[in-house]
Amino acid sequence: MTLPKAIHELEFGHGSCYGKEEQDAVLEVMRAGAPSCGPAVKRFEETFARYCGTEYGLAVSSGTTGLQLAMIAAGVGPGDEVITTPISWISTANAAAVLGAKVVFADVDARTLNLDPASVEKKITPRTRALIVVHMCGRSCEMDPILEIARKHGLKVIEDCAHAIETTYRGQPAGLMGDAGCFSFYPTKSITTGDGGMVTSRDRDLIARVKLLSYNGIATNTWTRFADGVPGYEVIAAGFKYYMTDMEAALGLPQLPLLEGRRSQRERLWFAYNKQLEGLPVVVPQTVDVETRHAYHLYTPLLQLEKLSVKREQIVAAMEAENIGVGIHYEPVHAQPYYRERLGYRDVDLPNSSYIGERTISLPLSAGMTEEDVSDVCVALGRILRYYPA
Repeated sequence: MTLPKAIHELEFGHGSCYGKEEQDAVLEVMRAGAPSCGPAVKRFEETFARYCGTEYGLAVSSGTTGLQLAMIAAGVGPGDEVITTPISWISTANAAAVLGAKVVFADVDARTLNLDPASVEKKITPRTRALIVVHMCGRSCEMDPILEIARKHGLKVIEDCAHAIETTYRGQPAGLMGDAGCFSFYPTKSITTGDGGMVTSRDRDLIARVKLLSYNGIATNTWTRFADGVPGYEVIAAGFKYYMTDMEAALGLPQLPLLEGRRSQRERLWFAYNKQLEGLPVVVPQTVDVETRHAYHLYTPLLQLEKLSVKREQIVAAMEAENIGVGIHYEPVHAQPYYRERLGYRDVDLPNSSYIGERTISLPLSAGMTEEDVSDVCVALGRILRYYPA
C-alpha cells in the first residue's frame, strides 16, 4: 500500500505553504503601487535582524548572492583561497569560485556533518583569505575553535546559515559569530519569500558595503532616490542587481512570528524519527549538546550500506515508489565534475565527506507533518531495508 501523497508533497518545505496573511500582504503591496524595493523590505530587514539579535540585516535576492556579496565586502578576490566544506549545496563553493578565488575543501566531522576544525587548519596557506562555514542541517559548527583558527591566521569567516535561522552556539546566534552570516528564503527553508536571502553582521560598515554592491554600486537605493522627491544618483562601485523586492518581503513578514512554533514541531518530529528508526541499519543524526540550539532543518540518517545488499539509489527509488520524497543532502561538491576536473580531489582526500556523500538520505521533515506521518515513513523505510539485507 502506498502512503498518502501529502508525505511526498510536504517533503522538506518548511515554510512553503502560503496562507491568507501572505496573500493579503502581497496584495497590499500591489495596491500601494510600491517600487521594487521599498518599505516592506525595510520592515522585513529590521524584523529579521531583531530576531537574530543585531541591528544590521540586508535583504538580497537569494542566499547565494548574499554569500557572494559578503565575500566581496570581506575583501575576497581573484587569486585568494577560500576554505569550505564539500558537504553543502553547490552555491557555497560557487559563490567563491565566480569571484576568481580558489576553492579549497576541508573534511567534515563524520558525526555532525560540519567542518572539522583540525582539517580546516591543515588546509591554510599564505594565500588563504576566508573560511565559509556551513551550519549543516541546522546544527552549528564548532565555532570556538574555528574562530580561534581564523584569528590566528587573520582570516575572514562567512557563515552559510541557509539551514540555521533558529540556530545558536553557546548563546551566540548563527550569522553573528563570524564577519557575516548569509540566510536563504528558498521555498524549502524555515521562511520562504519565493526566493531571497539576508546578510547579517555586527559590522555596520560591512553591511553598508553589501548594500552598495547589491544596488548596482549606487550610493542610494531605488526607493530613497525618489522618496524625498529629489531624483539623481551616484555610482561609486561596480555592483549587481541583487536586492529583494517588496513583494518578496511581504511574503516573509507574516512568517517571522511562526518561526519558533515551526521549529518546535520539527524538533518533536526529529526525535520521533530517532526513536522509531532504532534497530534499523541506519545511523541516526547525533543530538546536540545543551549549549547549542539546533534548528532541525533536515533529518539526515546514514544508511549502513555494509548491512544492505543494494546501494542508496535502490533504497531511494523504493521509497519514491511508496510515494515518499527522499532527498540527498548532499552529493559532495568535490566529486562534482566542475570541481573534480579543476581541483583534482579524490575521495581518499576527504574520506569523511566521501563516506557521508555515499550514504546520506534526507527523510521528510516539515512543520506541516505529524508524528503519524513520521511513523508511516519509518514503517515504509523499515520494510524496504529489511527486504535488502546483506
